[in-house]
Amino acid sequence: MRMSSIFTVLSLAGVITIASAGGAFAQNCDRLWYERNAIYKNAGYCFKTAHAIQTFGNAGCRYDVEARVPLTHEQELRIAAIVREEQGLRCPSQ
Repeated sequence: MRMSSIFTVLSLAGVITIASAGGAFAQNCDRLWYERNAIYKNAGYCFKTAHAIQTFGNAGCRYDVEARVPLTHEQELRIAAIVREEQGLRCPSQ
C-alpha cells in the first residue's frame, strides 16, 4: 500500500470516529433535554420555544414562570443533576 493511501485510510477512520462521537454527543444532549423538560411538562409548565411546544405541547399547562412550577425535592435534584451534565457536555441551549 502506498503512503498516500495509508494516510487516506487513517484520515477516513478519524472522520468516522469523530462523526460517531458527535452522534453520541447529540443523543446525550437530546436525551437530557427531553428528560429535563418532561419533568417540567408533567408539573404543568407552559413552554415558550417552538421545539418544546412541538415536542410536549402546552395542553393543560398552568405555569408560565419556570421558577413557579411546583416540583418535588427529588425533581429539583434531578433537574440540577441534568443541568450539570448538560453543562459538562457543553450541550447547546435549546
